[in-house]
Amino acid sequence: MKRSDLTRSIQVRFKRMRAGDAAAMTDKLIEVITDAVANGDRIEIRGFGVFSPRVRAAKTGYNPRNGAPMELGPGRTILFRPSPELTKRMN
Repeated sequence: MKRSDLTRSIQVRFKRMRAGDAAAMTDKLIEVITDAVANGDRIEIRGFGVFSPRVRAAKTGYNPRNGAPMELGPGRTILFRPSPELTKRMN
């Protein structure tokens, strides 16, 4: 599902909503989730799942061209953990 599909499904669900308003709602939701996780906050959406930031430790990697070891610095990533309801619905 793409962002436009999500916007269209919101517009179909709320018949009186204009397409621009549904797009603005979708964009704002994504913006709020993105900003919160970037600031280190945990986002929990009941019945859907949890978005939480994770920090990867520094480690030694290897250059794929010549096999020489190289130091990889710490990095940040995001973890999504689906809710039990979502997992059950998928299975």
